[in-house]
Amino acid sequence: MSGPLSHITVIELAGIGPGPFACMMLADLGATVVRVDRLPGPPSRGGLEDLMRNDSIVDRGRRSVSVNMKDPRGVEAVLRLTECADILVEGFRPGVAEKLGLGPSVCHARNPRLIYGRMTGWGQTGPLAQAAGHDINYISLSGALHAMGEADRPPVPPLNLVGDYGGGGMLLVVGVLAALAEAQRSGKGQVVDAAMTDGAALLMAAQYGLMAKGFWQDQRESNFLDGAAHFYGTYECADGRYVSIGAIEPQFYSQLLTLCGIDDPQFRQQWAQGEWPALRRKLDAVMRQRTRDEWCALLEGTDACFAPVLSMAEAPLHPHNRARGTFVAPQGVSQPAPAPRFDRTPSELPPPAPTVGAHTGEWLAHAGFAPEDIRALHEAGVIHLAGAVA
Repeated sequence: MSGPLSHITVIELAGIGPGPFACMMLADLGATVVRVDRLPGPPSRGGLEDLMRNDSIVDRGRRSVSVNMKDPRGVEAVLRLTECADILVEGFRPGVAEKLGLGPSVCHARNPRLIYGRMTGWGQTGPLAQAAGHDINYISLSGALHAMGEADRPPVPPLNLVGDYGGGGMLLVVGVLAALAEAQRSGKGQVVDAAMTDGAALLMAAQYGLMAKGFWQDQRESNFLDGAAHFYGTYECADGRYVSIGAIEPQFYSQLLTLCGIDDPQFRQQWAQGEWPALRRKLDAVMRQRTRDEWCALLEGTDACFAPVLSMAEAPLHPHNRARGTFVAPQGVSQPAPAPRFDRTPSELPPPAPTVGAHTGEWLAHAGFAPEDIRALHEAGVIHLAGAVA
């Protein structure tokens, strides 16, 4: 592997959602990510867990070690792996890792420099810490969900981007890498408590700042970034497809009006909030006069702050994305490429998700297990070796 984290080893206790996304990012940046999977078998829970587990994109770049963590011998195998790791990531409810015998104190006894990353929705503490939930519940506590959508309709879920990925996985990546940097100075590991409730709140920092200054109203579709302003939103075109406008600054707004041929004097009142509904209706009528491609030919690449609203199928084909290699398609599977970019230690696209247990023997040997011990653990059903048994 190449990339700025090619010297880092991560142990991932398999889960779903933000933990795997964080580990995908670490793998994309070159880290060796060893995922500890359950023993293979028939689906046990169904639903979301079976749908998301072993995803060929989010789970790319892993080594898979298949272990029965309910067996003390399996727990010992995982602890041996942590001895040669820099970071461990787990996404269980608070206390579950401790019950398994894999809590922070046990792991730090084996490896004092280990960074122990904990990814949850509600956090390790607080009255909701033990409750079940998903992205939509976690962002509900931050004010973020309340702010999204039309004023006269229920809040609109922003996929699972704000909680799971932005406020969860990315927050965890920042946390474990910050702790790792500190450990290089102190020689001591620590626990990183990454909660999606905290992360979603953090993503709302600008809105809370604007509200404190009286520039943001605490209700949907009432502000310049939430769809109320005519100069910041999406518009339907003549062909039923959509474009986005984000002409906030006066010079960009002026260029938008000029290029669109708009000379109505009412549009000069850009920041008169009382005029926004009427101006949105007028701009909507203008945008419906041309197809999306016609608007692209006129506005794309200018300072009018314009872009077509692309579908997931269209996005990889856009000339800008193609020029930058924003998407790749190994084995015909279209997916986002690793980001950000590095000039001296560039990242490469990791291989797709491995077969469960594909690297069990290799990594237990790396952790110091003798070949006969690995075979015995496999025969006892404590581990799974994919393919032939050595």
